[in-house]
Amino acid sequence: MRTPKGAAVRVMWFRRDLRLRDNPALLAAADDGPVVAIVVLDPRLTGRRSPRVRRYLQSVRALFEQTGGALVVRTGDPAEVIPAVATEAGAHEVHISREYTPYGRRRDTAVAERLAAAGVELIATGGPYAVGPGRVRNRSGAPFKVFTPYARAWRAHGWPRPAPTADPTWATGIYSDPVPTGSPTEPVGESAALARWESFRSEGLAAYAEQRNRPDVDGTSRLSVALKLGELHPRTLLAGVDHARDARFVTELAWREFYADVLWHHPASAWCDLTDALQGMEYDDAPDPVQAWKEGRTGYPIVDAGMRQLLTEHWMHNRVRMITASFLVKDLHVRWQVGARHFLDHLHDGDLASNSHGWQWTAGTGTDAAPYFRVFNPLVQGKRFDPDGGYVRRYVPELRHLAGGTVHEPWRSADGYTHGYPEPIVVHAEERRIALARYHAAR
Repeated sequence: MRTPKGAAVRVMWFRRDLRLRDNPALLAAADDGPVVAIVVLDPRLTGRRSPRVRRYLQSVRALFEQTGGALVVRTGDPAEVIPAVATEAGAHEVHISREYTPYGRRRDTAVAERLAAAGVELIATGGPYAVGPGRVRNRSGAPFKVFTPYARAWRAHGWPRPAPTADPTWATGIYSDPVPTGSPTEPVGESAALARWESFRSEGLAAYAEQRNRPDVDGTSRLSVALKLGELHPRTLLAGVDHARDARFVTELAWREFYADVLWHHPASAWCDLTDALQGMEYDDAPDPVQAWKEGRTGYPIVDAGMRQLLTEHWMHNRVRMITASFLVKDLHVRWQVGARHFLDHLHDGDLASNSHGWQWTAGTGTDAAPYFRVFNPLVQGKRFDPDGGYVRRYVPELRHLAGGTVHEPWRSADGYTHGYPEPIVVHAEERRIALARYHAAR
């Protein structure tokens, strides 16, 4: 539908809210008059076609189809593109969901200044979190440094119900660059995310607390990608659970919001240690072990299964993320930033706050009160959380001939290495001793 003559046009700039339902910013934009829907492909964020970026572009395509082809896609610096589109449309308002990452905040400030110079207002409504970063503080007004008290205060603070569904009239006639194409390997977009949520809520949520640490079963919601891209809002999930019965699931959502809060208060912690407790820590930088870790050739089956899942599916089970991260930092003695960048490049759900602070949780430089001497034993972790070896056999074909839990110890089987699986590149017990010695020296 073309814009009615004389109507007050508004611009809705979609970013991490690629959906039409439960979207307060879109609701505000569609309040009175037609809406120009736009996505800006910022070269700073999408110039490098990593798996994460490709998945984002698939979601943009899904939103384009959801708007009936009305979505405008432009490539360039948002500080130039958004004012230009507002001028073309004759709009005096540009609506957005709030952004909380360091770059997002700088970008929005620059866009707001350029718009203001043209007499256009940038209006932020809502955001990607149930509780916006910076809102939950302790009794003295300071931000929380530890998760558990934050989670209690977060629950006590509460959040609004999902926003009513907007019914926008899409404005047309604004030039668009070519819309991203590509065939996703699985359903993407808001409808797919909502269908996944309904399926998990009816079939998996009751067993989540028991099965969430088992990578060999489909025990998690697999909604982290949808949350990252805003294909659905955490409010939607929180409104659909029993907070007493499903407390474990709610707690995992709280972790996401806690890490966003930490990044809000400490922007430098995106790539620098949050604390200086281990400033003198000694690290190694030999490239061969790191490359073996990236390719899933460490000789530790649970580690290699996780790294290969990352490379093939661009997702990894959370328990295995912790195991693989511990192996890089504690067994190979590599700085957490190396692993964090690799994860962020390959994960479809690569979220800056959760990724960087999850890695720091492992490295002992983040929010955990007593973290560094926690060194995951990959053999113990594999046997405990993949007891029958199904997860390893799924991603490590060289070990599929080994039955049951024996897959975690190929060195104990006469034919353990007959299909080309590598022997361990390090001895865990020795590397654990070195890691703890370095920790004590740094402290």
